[in-house]
Amino acid sequence: MSARVTTVSSNAEYSFTKPNRASIKLLAGLGVEGDVHAGVTVKHRSRIAQDPTQPNLRQVHLIHRELFEEVAEAGFEVAPGDLGENITTSGIDLLALPTGTVLRLGEQAVVEVTGLRNPCLQIDAFSSGLLKRVVGRDDAGNLVRKAGIMSIVRTGGVVRPGDSITVELPTGPHRPLDRV
Repeated sequence: MSARVTTVSSNAEYSFTKPNRASIKLLAGLGVEGDVHAGVTVKHRSRIAQDPTQPNLRQVHLIHRELFEEVAEAGFEVAPGDLGENITTSGIDLLALPTGTVLRLGEQAVVEVTGLRNPCLQIDAFSSGLLKRVVGRDDAGNLVRKAGIMSIVRTGGVVRPGDSITVELPTGPHRPLDRV
């Protein structure tokens, strides 16, 4: 199966979920046009409280559709945009990508993967018990975050459902994703 964009979402207001759209426009160095999390510096409320001058490494949030299928097996109903992501994907193991991976989305847009989304308690407010399904431990006891990845926009462009995703791994030693 080839990697594809399945859904795109954005919201101009602070809200946990984001409505699905026919398309979104990525702006280089900023994020999704009209989205509350777009900007050069951090826009997530918890990050602003820590230091509002931090660079925004969370401009575009991507989640793999396969996560929704996984949590559905445990009885949770989650649809694209429900967890606040901008881009829902299929056919790509987002969590296995190294830091610095470049994703080409459709004809023009390019994002660079910066790290893992750090799931928060808002996930349980959306659906009680869901947080335990998107954060867990592996066999060695290491924390595993499954709520998607974050990225910055390198080249702007319009992204639509059905667009192809091309993966370009970074050169040199690969650094595993960590929370951002």
